[in-house]
Amino acid sequence: MGTHVRLVVIGGGPAGVRAASTAARLGAEVVLVERDVIGGAANLWDCVPSKAMIATGALVSRARRAEALGLEPLRPGVDLPALGQRVRDIEARLAVSMTDQLESQGVDIIKGSARMAGPHLVEITPDGGAAPEQMDADAVLLATGSYPRVPEWADIDGKHVLTTRQAYPPPEIPERLVVVGSGVTGVEFVHMFRSLGSEVSLVVSRQQVLPQKDPEVAAALETDFLERGVKLLKGARATAIDRGEKTVTVHCDDGRQVEASHVLLCIGSVPASAGLGLDAAGVHMSPSGHVPVNHHCQSNVPHIYAGGDLSGRLPLASVASIQGNKIAEHVMGLHTRAHRHIDYDKAASAIFTEPEIADVGLAEAEAFALGRKIRVTKVPYAANSRALIDGDARGFVKLVSDPATGVVLGGSIVGAHAAELIGIIALAVTAHLRVIDLAESQFVHPALAEALAEAAE
Repeated sequence: MGTHVRLVVIGGGPAGVRAASTAARLGAEVVLVERDVIGGAANLWDCVPSKAMIATGALVSRARRAEALGLEPLRPGVDLPALGQRVRDIEARLAVSMTDQLESQGVDIIKGSARMAGPHLVEITPDGGAAPEQMDADAVLLATGSYPRVPEWADIDGKHVLTTRQAYPPPEIPERLVVVGSGVTGVEFVHMFRSLGSEVSLVVSRQQVLPQKDPEVAAALETDFLERGVKLLKGARATAIDRGEKTVTVHCDDGRQVEASHVLLCIGSVPASAGLGLDAAGVHMSPSGHVPVNHHCQSNVPHIYAGGDLSGRLPLASVASIQGNKIAEHVMGLHTRAHRHIDYDKAASAIFTEPEIADVGLAEAEAFALGRKIRVTKVPYAANSRALIDGDARGFVKLVSDPATGVVLGGSIVGAHAAELIGIIALAVTAHLRVIDLAESQFVHPALAEALAEAAE
């Protein structure tokens, strides 16, 4: 039998880091195994690098609109090596900060890979050729995340046909880019590369971008894309990619095809469950490869938990972090009585396009489909003084409330700083606040947040 520990965490992403940190603070002996960097894919390939590049693109776009604010015309170019270094610097600083925090709390961090060798036995293979070691764990958290889905017809070369993880930054700024996939990741890349100067085409398999979002929200983004020169191929499903000497051609199932210098695939992700030894531990896996969990994030084996993308719940770093915290508390016996479980329906999400999009809680279209009575109020950014001052009045604030009680049930925001403003509505939804509570809040003037109060009136 190997070394005995209270908790072994496999995967150092948002769920794993938060679980390790919380459990250590509560007095547990914790071992965290991560093969890449602390922070996981969120830091290395997904959230952080994409938003860093989007921030650069947003500044370029704003500079190009400088004349509207009374400035001389500005035409900034993109220094790709400097942009790449900026992304790497941010990743490194976050990884160092998280590592220092965990080590200061007594977490034993092992760089390497791990798999289950039995219900309580974890086999860890450190990097560098060291012999595998086994640990006997009271509890195990599986938080290995996911990776981009690549269909059989896509021949990825990392130069002209890319997955999302090869685009932070890309080998070069594409002259002409085809983005395949119109979900959250796809539209963010469309915005990013259009801002950086690429001609962009988007293959949309449905009849609207963001098929899971409010149609009015999706329509606002489509309008902005078209105004910025993005070509939308609606109702087209990519089926093949041909690489030529200097061009790449994407073929669609309706006969349409589009030629470009680069193709970027954004068609979902696959849970990283292979090689985890789930059979040896008796852990069930869904047909999609996820590990189904209950409200405590427990698998069918009670002392083995799953968090983050692997759990099949909302694939958001914020949700994964909350899961990690709840898992650690449950491992340490703090949830032996009634407590607040994670309510995934109240998780706020944001899309960092231009304009930004954010939502939380019950959506208007969802309520309509359920036959639920709601009250919907909407205020355009064009009616907000701060939006006019900043020279960007695109978008709106929409609130969904219960007509009988006035309780805020949800909301959507399209416009500048939507990702920040949605936090106010998220708080209202979680705390069961009423629209009157927002309407009577004394916000700063002039501020974009005033649109929330106006929508609540």
